[in-house]
Amino acid sequence: MKIEKVGSRIAKLMKQRGVTLNDLVDRTGLKREFLETIGDEKEYFPSLGPLLKISRALGVRLGTLLDDQVSSDPLIVRKGDEKKEIDMLPDKDKPVALKFFSLGRGKTDRHMEPFFIEILPESAQEKKLSNHEGEEFIVVTEGEVEVIYGTETHRLKTGDSIYYNSVVPHCVSCASKTKACIYAVLYIPD
Repeated sequence: MKIEKVGSRIAKLMKQRGVTLNDLVDRTGLKREFLETIGDEKEYFPSLGPLLKISRALGVRLGTLLDDQVSSDPLIVRKGDEKKEIDMLPDKDKPVALKFFSLGRGKTDRHMEPFFIEILPESAQEKKLSNHEGEEFIVVTEGEVEVIYGTETHRLKTGDSIYYNSVVPHCVSCASKTKACIYAVLYIPD
């Protein structure tokens, strides 16, 4: 089964809703050039914040941009069976910094977005704060992670967790020489 890319899903939703690229720029506040790169084959994503803005502008939940199949309750994802959804780059010409694996894929009635995320050392090169509605809960399972939250900086090690309001500008990056791994759950109100 071929998995549809996020950029293709966005384009399809835009067509279904009669939303032009100019409309999307106006509704999201994102730059036109950035929105154009979403359709590129590289699947360029700097953070979940812009995806959330796009989903809001199109009147869908974030998971709609990531899902391509429907599952039944309960949804069980076995270790090793996670499906990589997106790679996030600090900049479109730089190496991958974050690898996202959706753990809620297919559960169409969900209110949370659970992910397993590999945070590569490259994420520490450029730390851009982002913010969006909702809350985030993170548990570090491997390596060390730095979380900038507002004006505070926190260093988390394996077994540590953090829970915060994501409306406050924040950034999560690798704080070790090898990759760090986290489980992250995002709650985004309707």
